[in-house]
Amino acid sequence: MTKDYYEILDIHKNASDAEIKKAYRKLALKYHPDRNPDDKEAEEKFREVSEAYQVLSDPQKRAQYDQYGRVFDEGFGGGGGGFNNDDFASTIFEEFFGDAFGDFFGGGTGRRAQKRPRRGSNIEMKIDVEFKEAAFGVKKTVDIPKVVNCHRCNGKGAEPGGVTTCSRCNGTGQFVRRQGLFQISTPCPECNGTGEFIKEKCKECHGEGFLRKNKKLEVKIPPGIESGMTLRVSGEGNDGSNGGPAGDLFVHINVKEHEYFKRDGRDIVLELPVSFVDASLGTTVDVPTLDGSETVKIKPGSQPGDNIVLKGKGIADVQGYGIGNMRIVLKVILPTKLNKKQRTLLEEFKENSDEETYKSHNSLWNKMKSFFAS
Repeated sequence: MTKDYYEILDIHKNASDAEIKKAYRKLALKYHPDRNPDDKEAEEKFREVSEAYQVLSDPQKRAQYDQYGRVFDEGFGGGGGGFNNDDFASTIFEEFFGDAFGDFFGGGTGRRAQKRPRRGSNIEMKIDVEFKEAAFGVKKTVDIPKVVNCHRCNGKGAEPGGVTTCSRCNGTGQFVRRQGLFQISTPCPECNGTGEFIKEKCKECHGEGFLRKNKKLEVKIPPGIESGMTLRVSGEGNDGSNGGPAGDLFVHINVKEHEYFKRDGRDIVLELPVSFVDASLGTTVDVPTLDGSETVKIKPGSQPGDNIVLKGKGIADVQGYGIGNMRIVLKVILPTKLNKKQRTLLEEFKENSDEETYKSHNSLWNKMKSFFAS
């Protein structure tokens, strides 16, 4: 069942960014695991609140959620957003409140500095998809520039044995001072809170702990995808640090326009030019569809804008709720020039026309004359 993120945060659907942040702040503090030890229900609530905030605080993800009721994963499998990682909720919390809340929830000052696992940042990119590819689905190979942990130093930035403990904080990463009755802990100014110094930088990453590399990845585009939709590929973002999980890849889809076809939801619309003679007398024509050519019968007396519907010749719903139709809209073409014989034939046609020929048009004309007369 799709989660209602607005209900989870107890806000209305038109809530402002400030209201979303205020709601998250209140609920995240209420359900934080450190305030509710061994409380599985509070832990699940904390994850749900973090998931809701992650989606609703991002304008693009919020717009997609408002329109489709979800943020899409690659292949559109499963429900909701799919954020079931414990590190995910903690990372969202830390990014919102900052590291200061580690001490607020009971972090000691005599411990050796602990480098918390941090989730890698997300990567966003846009790809173009042909109209037919969007209709039937396709696999696209994309080239992703991403940040990966250095294999030589495992992200530490130092050569083996090239790290020493900070002498000022004794490896705790914290600098403690007393102010009256209070003991205040701040990051150590010597080691910037890491508790360590790098004596010899890694020769591969030059002390950064990570490398920038390109990765080729095959992304599955599901049938029925539309422009403006976003695919989420879990774990294909930038690498995390200190053992944290990788971020995600968000692929924004742009479907190219087709030369003949237009899209209206699940339906395909084709504007078909026909001569006024064929529209009057009726005929059969071959029209293009996504599956190939289809023979269509145009009834005698067809009018401009008339629709011919081909059932099941549209586009599959992206979430599997059936297939649309193809609508052929007739565009009757009138001649701009007539030769002598054509003019003679039309004049003869006019002379032999009676009220029945233009019955509907005459009825409308009489109504208009009555309106102006009154």
